[in-house]
Amino acid sequence: MQDLSITIIQSELHWQQPDANLGMFEEKIWSIEERPHIIVLPEMFTTGFSMDAEKCAEPMGTRAFRWMKQMAQQTQAVLVGSLMVKDGSEYFNRLIWMTPQGDYQYYDKRHLFRMAQEHLTYQSGNDVLIVEYMGWKICPQICYDLRFPVWNRNRRHNQGLAYDVLIFVANWPRPRVSAWDTLLQARAIENLCYTIGVNRVGEDGNGVSYTGHSGIVHPKGHFLAHFKEEEVIHTQVLERQPLDQLREKFPVHLDADNFTID
Repeated sequence: MQDLSITIIQSELHWQQPDANLGMFEEKIWSIEERPHIIVLPEMFTTGFSMDAEKCAEPMGTRAFRWMKQMAQQTQAVLVGSLMVKDGSEYFNRLIWMTPQGDYQYYDKRHLFRMAQEHLTYQSGNDVLIVEYMGWKICPQICYDLRFPVWNRNRRHNQGLAYDVLIFVANWPRPRVSAWDTLLQARAIENLCYTIGVNRVGEDGNGVSYTGHSGIVHPKGHFLAHFKEEEVIHTQVLERQPLDQLREKFPVHLDADNFTID
C-alpha cells in the first residue's frame, strides 16, 4: 500500500469575500511544487468564520463548489475544505471532499460552537464521514469537533480500524491554541492514526485573532510538521509502513470499549 502525500495551506482569509479568497487560494495551490494526493484548506475558507449565512452561504453546485471541482480536476488532487452552504431553507458548515474525477462527498459539522452562537445559525450534522482514497481511510471533521473524542473515536471492526488519517479544518482562535496543539496530539495517540489540523492566521472581521499552529501529528503523538503564525504551504508524505507496524506491535485498539452514539 503506497504512501500518501498531503498539502496543507495555512493562510489569512479575506472577511466575507468569496471571490477574493478563491483567487488567493488558486494562486497558492498553483504554487505547490509537488503533486500531492490531497490539498487541505481551512474551515470556511471562502469567508472566514462568519455567522452571516444569509449573506454569504451558497447552494451546492454553485460558485465555490464549481471552483473546488475545477481545481481538483486541474491539479489531479483531492481538495478538502469547509464553507457555508444553503441547503433548502437551512444552513450548514459543510466540508466538501472533492476528487479529481468530480465526485464528491460532504460532512456537516457535528459540534457547533455555541460560544459564537454557531448553533443558532447552522444545522448540526448527524453522520461521521470516512472516505477511502489511494488505499487509505480518511476521516475529515471541522474545528470544534476536535474537542469531542467520542464523536471521532477510531472504532475497530472486522477489517481493522475505521480510519488511518483524521483531518480537522479550523478557524481556531489564538487564546485557545495550546488546547488545539494538545488535542491534535491526543487524537493521534488515542486513535492510532495520523492527525492533521489546518488552521488559519490573521484577524477576522469580528476582531478575533488566529495564530495558526497547523500541524501533522504522527500516530505516536509527536509533530511531523508544526507551523506558528506565518502563512505556509507544506506537503507531508504519510508513510504507511510505520502506521501498520505500530498497530501490530501496540494494538491498544483491541482493548477499546464498544459503544454506540445516539
